Amino acid sequence: MMTYYQRIPILLVIVFLAMGSHLAAAEPKLDEHLKEFAPFVGKTWRGEFKSSTKEKPLFDVSRWEVALKGKAVRTVHSVNDGTYGGESIVMWDPGEKSLVSFYFTTAGFFTEATIEFKDGKMFAREVVRGQQPGVSEVESVTEIVGGQMRVKSRYLKDGKWVDGRETTYAEAPGAEVKID
Repeated sequence: MMTYYQRIPILLVIVFLAMGSHLAAAEPKLDEHLKEFAPFVGKTWRGEFKSSTKEKPLFDVSRWEVALKGKAVRTVHSVNDGTYGGESIVMWDPGEKSLVSFYFTTAGFFTEATIEFKDGKMFAREVVRGQQPGVSEVESVTEIVGGQMRVKSRYLKDGKWVDGRETTYAEAPGAEVKID
């Protein structure tokens, strides 16, 4: 019969094996076409808009995650604790041979986008649906620099391109997306 002290190594091996299989299951793998999203997913980001002031703070919380068994990336975000928010799904479109995104908002409009990565930056071009008159297209560049996520955009509004938002995000594991 084994003594208590003889059982400890066996119990430790069982615990470590169980933890290892749990950790592997907690990290879904991204589809090959989505691999460049790896630095973004599994994280919550909090960013201050460049236009934010003490009197009128403007911040965004964004959660990025692997979805649909690795075949998609899902983002959910909220501005100023839910005054505005949205959710997007990014997938590979085999017919178009490109990344596509669908973004739905609490303001009632949605966008359809194409996305590509070049030189470590993500470029998106969105067509806005359900918002007349106003913004009809959005172009954005997103990159991670020094552990921070930077987003800069411009809008096609009433036929003219205008500067949009500029936001710098830091990882914020305790931050919460509030859109419900």
